[in-house]
Amino acid sequence: MITRDEAFELLKKYNKDPFHIQHALTVEAVMKWFSKELGHKEQEEYWGIVGLLHDIDFEIYPEEHCLKAPELLKNGGVSDDIIHAVCSHGYGITVGCGVTIGVEPTHEMEKVLFAVDELTGLIGAAALMRPSKSTKDMELKSLKKKYKSKGFAAGCSRDVIERGAAQLGWELDKLLELTLKAMAETEDELNEKLAS
Repeated sequence: MITRDEAFELLKKYNKDPFHIQHALTVEAVMKWFSKELGHKEQEEYWGIVGLLHDIDFEIYPEEHCLKAPELLKNGGVSDDIIHAVCSHGYGITVGCGVTIGVEPTHEMEKVLFAVDELTGLIGAAALMRPSKSTKDMELKSLKKKYKSKGFAAGCSRDVIERGAAQLGWELDKLLELTLKAMAETEDELNEKLAS
């Protein structure tokens, strides 16, 4: 399996924008948190690598997101299971070139990635609106208020988030609460990585 350091170098080969790097690191941290929370601690690194690489093609090929990823990942020596997981986070979404992604998330890890990807962006945007700029002091009711405001973080698809919760068999509140907790508990470590 590709190592975490190799995965990060591969990500940086195709992603230069600090925003995209930060999103990748955020999703990596959240995926690792969920692996432990859901009883898959032994797969923590694996879940993290999938989170790190999930948007590998987005910066260069936004119109072909999840379609170019297999080629970039295969060229980087990434295994087919990780490629499937990465592509599955676009399931049912029609990308800019008009193709609807047909790779279905089947494993719990893939369903978590599908559910948290957009949500981490929304929670991150909500944190930036706070005086603390942090998720650590954010409450669920505050997040739910932002979530219900259609104009807030409009680029974060509520439909995808809700489909993600349904695929996991969770109520939306459970997904919101756990993802907020994941981001709050990994925030310091994430900030250290971003600083370096």
